[in-house]
Amino acid sequence: MKYFVTGASGWIGSHVTAELLANGHQVVGLARSDDSAAKIQEAGAEVFRGSIDDPEALRAPAEASDGVIHLAFNHDFSAHLAAIETDRAVMAVLLDALVGSNRPFVFASGVLGKAAPGVVATEDTVIDPATAGSPRILNGDFALGYADRGVRSIAAAFAPTVHGEGDHGFMAAYVSMDRLVGTAGYVGDGSNTWPAVNIADAAALVRLGAEKAPAGSVLHAVGEQGVKHLDIAEAIGRGSGLPVRAFAEGEVAEKAPQFAWLERFLGVSSLASSEKTQALLGWAPTHPTLIEDLDAGYYTRG
Repeated sequence: MKYFVTGASGWIGSHVTAELLANGHQVVGLARSDDSAAKIQEAGAEVFRGSIDDPEALRAPAEASDGVIHLAFNHDFSAHLAAIETDRAVMAVLLDALVGSNRPFVFASGVLGKAAPGVVATEDTVIDPATAGSPRILNGDFALGYADRGVRSIAAAFAPTVHGEGDHGFMAAYVSMDRLVGTAGYVGDGSNTWPAVNIADAAALVRLGAEKAPAGSVLHAVGEQGVKHLDIAEAIGRGSGLPVRAFAEGEVAEKAPQFAWLERFLGVSSLASSEKTQALLGWAPTHPTLIEDLDAGYYTRG
């Protein structure tokens, strides 16, 4: 199968590309820069030069593919709502290119805020717009609606922490923030939880979803139902030598203002299960846990 992958040079996309290639598929990866194009070529995939800022240009590679995996997104939180609108426009073009073909369209979503604190979100949980962690998650309803138009649309709902060696995303930002503040911190008593998944397990799930998930499927890329923030802080403390304590209110914004966006999420609590996804795809998370990756020094060395 020949897949068109947006975000192919990114953290999740590069691992999905490698996973697809290792399992006999071809990949055409979207690249907006020379650096991204080089990374995609080095992985052994073809390159399509373009950008999600020009959605209509993505129609041709989508039409020429056997399926689309859409992972690209602008993660600049200062322009989050605009990024969501762009994502919706890109989805519309890619999905229209696949109408009536029964080809797969796997797109990135999330589990954060899918259920109320203390409630385990499952694949069948109906999202309440009032509690969703980000309005982006609501784009999924739009994409899944194409299941009735001959597109095998599939949501890959990722844990908020997709971790592993080489990650420069959420957990790396968390550690950088801690270093600037001078403490391995947590909010309140640290009992709030975040689902997590190893990047290798997440990539395998995306590949399996593209290969065999039914139209309209919601897949949970979740390896751990919920990891306590206190446990995360203690692991960061072990690796960095920082003292472990609760953040004072407003402390992050004062000492590390560039991470003020992250402070808003520190006290959020979320739980999610992947039991139904595992049964559907025969997928099982087998790679190291978040705490194991923290203890391996991937985020704290140097």
